[in-house]
Amino acid sequence: MSFLPHLLSWNVTARCNLRCKHCYIDASKAMPDELTPDEALRVLGEIAEVNRETLLILSGGEPLLRPDLDALVSRAAVLGMRVVLGTNGTLLSPERAVALKERGLAGVGISLDSLLSLRHDEFRGVNGAWQAARGGIEAAREARLDLQLQMTLTRQNLPELPALIRFAEKVGARALAVFFLVCTGRGQAMVDLSPQEYEAALRLIADSHGGKVMVRPRCAPTFRRLVAEHKPDSILLHSETASCLAGKSYCRITPDGDVTPCPYVPLVAGSFRKSSFREIWESSPLLNSLRNPGLRGRCGLCEFKTLCGGCRARAFALSGDPLGEDSWCTYVPGTAKAPDLARGAAMAWTPEAESRLHRVPFFVRNMVRAAVEAFARRKGCSLVSPELMAEARQTMMKS
Repeated sequence: MSFLPHLLSWNVTARCNLRCKHCYIDASKAMPDELTPDEALRVLGEIAEVNRETLLILSGGEPLLRPDLDALVSRAAVLGMRVVLGTNGTLLSPERAVALKERGLAGVGISLDSLLSLRHDEFRGVNGAWQAARGGIEAAREARLDLQLQMTLTRQNLPELPALIRFAEKVGARALAVFFLVCTGRGQAMVDLSPQEYEAALRLIADSHGGKVMVRPRCAPTFRRLVAEHKPDSILLHSETASCLAGKSYCRITPDGDVTPCPYVPLVAGSFRKSSFREIWESSPLLNSLRNPGLRGRCGLCEFKTLCGGCRARAFALSGDPLGEDSWCTYVPGTAKAPDLARGAAMAWTPEAESRLHRVPFFVRNMVRAAVEAFARRKGCSLVSPELMAEARQTMMKS
């Protein structure tokens, strides 16, 4: 099996204007040895050499505080990458949003953890953060950037999840990403959801499918096990290319150029200052151990380990072993049967269908491709056309 980095998150700086309680890199001031502008441009070139079609998430800290951000966006877009910004939204003015879009930015993910301004501000550590983030959301909309809202789920804001889904739809967001807390960095001081609350939240997200906003759990691959148990024909099972993506199709770059499997697994696979990205991606023992993992504990025994595999970051945070079991999963191995989700050979798309697919927001494009191809295979079709896409869409809306 071939592994390519389809998704890459880059903490371009540790500078930040907020003091979020859960920050996994304890962002505040710039690191003294952050990658220079020239080094950063070289990094982009090396990423493109491995996969030009990488979805590149520029985050922080707060990425809008990196002085050469515009140049990074421009260069990544020229190289063929889809470039998005992961931001707290407080510094995204209408003028800046337009300028970044003109340089090739495809969209933004803006964090909003509550509809109560005081709760959001308290979580983000700065008064006025909620109001400023709302301004960033409006700026993104006015610039016609694809918008994803992001929330970190905690015991405090868990009851707000349905209201935040409705709010995301109201403001025109394409998706709501619900991050399940992994207690690393400053987040080590926080109390996570209980396994039972975790499972209940995943059920709520599964039940929300079919609305105008795609609600996607993050750091929760057990979502796929839950859906497979209760609705094995759901298109939600085609929302990702694998189980936990860390090291398989996803990795993270730190401000000083280290590569880790994901933001919440702080184990270093290599450094851009010592090796090329291709060398790191293809040869790192750490990354390779995650691609064909000999999982331990319940995850190793579980019939859903290919579909789910547990969160490797949570396993590491709780046990120190990235291949250990995800103890927040409530499933008992041996009590259900995993569905067969074999994808089969690559499927051809007509030029018209490919063109239509590329009009789908990048936040959900991979899921749409996989779901349409799965629908085509069930019908015995070997070519995806616009007509088949329309038929698949009608079926998806009912599922």
